[in-house]
Amino acid sequence: MDFLRELLLFIHLVGMAGVLGGALVQIATPPRRVTAMILHGGLTQLVSGLLLVGVLEADDVTVDHAKIGVKLAVALVIVALAWGYRSREALGDVPFFGILALTLGNVGVAVFWT
Repeated sequence: MDFLRELLLFIHLVGMAGVLGGALVQIATPPRRVTAMILHGGLTQLVSGLLLVGVLEADDVTVDHAKIGVKLAVALVIVALAWGYRSREALGDVPFFGILALTLGNVGVAVFWT
């Protein structure tokens, strides 16, 4: 069970890197758009996060459900924004920086919420 948990955590972090990296490389070079890296990274985070919570629950690890609920809600908003704007040629500042800020906020919740 430990290997599965660590594998899911690895996949979860790779998804976060995809969203964050996909957004950061576009900051200085408009037009900004939702790339496949951002969309698929968000979906990877969503699925791997849900599976990770399931593995933790099955292993009788105490899970902070409020924290998980906040992270899930933020991840759903990130994926919804990425999905909704995926076909646009140019992305405005508000949705682009919204995706970036929500991603960084989700990382902050993961690290600082104890």
